[in-house]
Amino acid sequence: MQLAECRKDTSYIVQKMSLGLETNRRLQALGVTKGTKITVLNRKKSGSVIFFVRGSRLAIGKEIAQALEVKESE
Repeated sequence: MQLAECRKDTSYIVQKMSLGLETNRRLQALGVTKGTKITVLNRKKSGSVIFFVRGSRLAIGKEIAQALEVKESE
């Protein structure tokens, strides 16, 4: 599923990042890599997502949230 479709207050594991090279590298520098556990804190009506990853809160726009494939964490 796409990160943009995820439920609030639920943990997920990043499976795939279908982004451009620069955006992909920027997210990797912020700690978002394949296999990383993230927790969705909030979803906005505009499509942006706020999530917790490796001790930090990050906000991403709709296009990036749709390009991140995740699966629910156990």
